[in-house]
Amino acid sequence: MSTARYDESSIRVLKGLEPVRQRPGMYTRTDNPLHIVQEVIDNAADEALAGFGHRIAVTLHADGSVSVEDDGRGIPVGEHPEEHAPVVELVFTRLHAGGKFNKADGGAYAFSGGLHGVGVSVTNALSGRLEVTVWRDGGEYRIVFADGAVVEPLRQVGAVGKRRSGTRVRAWPDARYFDQAQIPLGELEHALRSKAVLLPGTRVTLTLEKSGQQREWHYEAGLKGYLSEALAGTEPLVPLFAGQQYAAEDDEQYALGEGAQWVLAWTAEGAVVRESYVNLIATPAGGTHESGLREGLFTAVKSFAELHNLLPKGIRLLPEDVFARASFVLSAKVLDPQFQGQIKERLNSRDAVRLVGGFVRNALELWLHANVEYGKRLAELAIGQAQARTRAARKVEKRKGSGVAVLPGKLTDCESSDAARTEVFLVEGDSAGGSAKMGRDKEFQAILPLRGKILNAWEVERDRLFANNEIHDISVAIGVDPHAPGQDVDLSGLRYGRICILSDADVDGAHIQVLLLTLFLRHFPRLIEAGHVYIARPPLFRVDVPAAGKRPARKLYCLDQLELDAVQEKLRGEGVREGAWRISRFKGLGEMNAEQLWDTTLNPDTRRLARVRHGDTGRPDSVRMFDMLMARGEANQRRSWLEEKGNLAELDV
Repeated sequence: MSTARYDESSIRVLKGLEPVRQRPGMYTRTDNPLHIVQEVIDNAADEALAGFGHRIAVTLHADGSVSVEDDGRGIPVGEHPEEHAPVVELVFTRLHAGGKFNKADGGAYAFSGGLHGVGVSVTNALSGRLEVTVWRDGGEYRIVFADGAVVEPLRQVGAVGKRRSGTRVRAWPDARYFDQAQIPLGELEHALRSKAVLLPGTRVTLTLEKSGQQREWHYEAGLKGYLSEALAGTEPLVPLFAGQQYAAEDDEQYALGEGAQWVLAWTAEGAVVRESYVNLIATPAGGTHESGLREGLFTAVKSFAELHNLLPKGIRLLPEDVFARASFVLSAKVLDPQFQGQIKERLNSRDAVRLVGGFVRNALELWLHANVEYGKRLAELAIGQAQARTRAARKVEKRKGSGVAVLPGKLTDCESSDAARTEVFLVEGDSAGGSAKMGRDKEFQAILPLRGKILNAWEVERDRLFANNEIHDISVAIGVDPHAPGQDVDLSGLRYGRICILSDADVDGAHIQVLLLTLFLRHFPRLIEAGHVYIARPPLFRVDVPAAGKRPARKLYCLDQLELDAVQEKLRGEGVREGAWRISRFKGLGEMNAEQLWDTTLNPDTRRLARVRHGDTGRPDSVRMFDMLMARGEANQRRSWLEEKGNLAELDV
């Protein structure tokens, strides 16, 4: 038995920037230092977005350091009224300190990508040395950090003209925190070029000190010129559709200035180009603003086709038919964007679907009706895509009623048989299954309720699996037989492109997830390898925020306590009175009505769905780990392991 001590002295409280240095992967990408440099670039871009800067200069120095300089207002250097330390010092040494929280009463940044106030403090925490120079109010100021701590306090080092302002940050990323110390030049250039595109009139430069090379980007034509260049001469079917729309002061739904700018091109062949941004932050994983763009395009083209009687009998248009050959650059402005994770790869703000979708739909409908010939070409393109999709779906016949297998009676199937679109939710319990059946999109979403916790299948022989009714139903429903790792298995009978595990957001739900993942890993490994298995992530909390000013009443959903804390902090920053909002905790999926379940967990535009990645589970150490965790005879090993590692867990009891 382990003699490791666990008492009051075992609890360690991380202070300052220690959490970042202990778990850098929670705050940034750790494959290379590009993202911590982008945090500084994004701050410079926010100054330009706010109208206070017109130049961003990035230099890769010969000693491995990177500097970013702008001509914005300069980070304030005076003493903070509450913290009694220079503001520039707080920005780089305190998590959740920044100028992006105050959105009310003309705050420093009405629209910005920075939300959490952790960006440049993460840059500082993961740099061996960081120097900041500020030009502001006629003075030049300098402060230096090493390993996240101040080593040269802020001091004025000179005087400058009253009109000179800006900030220069020079960082030496610490190689210990990254898989490789080299910044990928191509990705950096792409990020800088996009800033120039999205900030008309801003001049962006990159200097390579070692080779003496310099690149400069300055796009007068904005998004339109950028997309034309990116398509590399591919001839679009119709002229580029460009537009922009932002909420006016009398808008009752959205805050002043919220909206989007876009440019779209439809091509018959070649690769499509798709880039989206929110408040100048690149969102390579897309999100709700892209969903709004897709919905707006689909609705406009569909209504045009119906108005002109262009749809052949029996053909039903879907959003992907209109979107399949569309290239776009989308730049959205959202007052309080909700991103997925600190690295902001995906936008999760639900309002962005209506915001972007509504503006794009109105603009495209006007454009189509003013250019009927172009509208007919787009409709023909979409109809051709729909016909090709329909032909492909007919080749993959459903096995229902074929005699090969009778589908489980408790399976509520979907209408479509196109495995590229369909998905099945393995739902914990009949109660949640009932809500899911009512809330789903029956065209492409199927529901298979599971009664209780399924069998731990880690040590079950393959020929005895079907003795368990739940496992039998899962296998028959998805259309794939159990198989061994490395076995060549035919997936042509797969009936659903996504197999989604949907369980409560609590400990019991996590246990059901583990049991189902064990089943798929042990007996259906090809499904995981091919990327067909997902985990749906329902929220644990709902925050009801009352109407305030122009903002209507809102319902905000949070996955966990961490997100709840962040949402409450944001509401305080918005000026919402403490205690005005109400917090509800979902005890289980059964407590959600059909509409809530659709909004949070089933709707492809607003849900959180995590794909299960396949590691090298054939390695002996991996097999030993799963044996220890899941095998019946390893209780003593599990107990020892929990005693040793249990203090690392963050429990929600």
